[in-house]
Amino acid sequence: MKKIGLYVKKEKSARQKADEFEAWLCNRGISVLRKETTRPRLEPGEPGEKEHAPEDLDCLFVLGGDGTFLNASRWIGDTGVPMIGVKFGDVGFLAEIVEESLFDAAESVLSRNFEIRPRMRLDVKVCRHDEIIAHETVLNDVVINKGALARLAMIRAGINGHYLTTYRSDGLIVATPTGSTAYSLAAGGPIIHPAVDAMILTPINPFTLTNRPLIIPESSVIQLQLGEKTSDILVTFDGQAGLSIDTDDVILIEKAKIPVKLIRLPGLHYFDLLKTKLCWSGSRNR
Repeated sequence: MKKIGLYVKKEKSARQKADEFEAWLCNRGISVLRKETTRPRLEPGEPGEKEHAPEDLDCLFVLGGDGTFLNASRWIGDTGVPMIGVKFGDVGFLAEIVEESLFDAAESVLSRNFEIRPRMRLDVKVCRHDEIIAHETVLNDVVINKGALARLAMIRAGINGHYLTTYRSDGLIVATPTGSTAYSLAAGGPIIHPAVDAMILTPINPFTLTNRPLIIPESSVIQLQLGEKTSDILVTFDGQAGLSIDTDDVILIEKAKIPVKLIRLPGLHYFDLLKTKLCWSGSRNR
């Protein structure tokens, strides 16, 4: 490998470890491109992260937590650069390598002793009067959420042009299998193995208890629109960007053409990570 990227959380411990790791790589004759996390964008037109990673990166190490990893995946865009996350503290679902294992993991990566696992993403368009006002690609989820003073949100949902239902709830989450262990799980959604291509619709605190989470095929196109008299509503993309929406806006969600590539090292298994993170019996912490 000739050129490796470092995407670093704006935190003292992460920066210090990045300094040490960058020197370690440079001593091996490897060029390093370093970048730090960017702040979330909350409205269209705000200055935000528009540039993407160069395609000549051999891989990207992400030093931080799952939020940093999502930020980094936006920077990677459609370049196809493989990523590996290094978590500071507890093991995360995306950043699954702990800080203490960084250099051992790097030795495996440099010797190309790893596998590439693709992770499905979602392509999201927000249209207003037939004009696209936002176009995002997400790894975890799209969330429609009401503001602090709003009443129940009315969200009309359709799939492949067919009306599904109108959710009366605090909001709605559309998640990938990767995002099934994030906000969707906290809202009562199912866990889906990341190798399964599917989408999850999870209502947030639904007014009607029969509105349960729904798993649909990855080939589906989801159409969402706010019902009448629904206001103070925000749509967010991986928690990294967002904008206010109203009843004139239509949100279209479908599977993105290009997945994110995750580096999986030998001896690391998804179910072990799942058991450890959720403290199930048989986890390595017990």
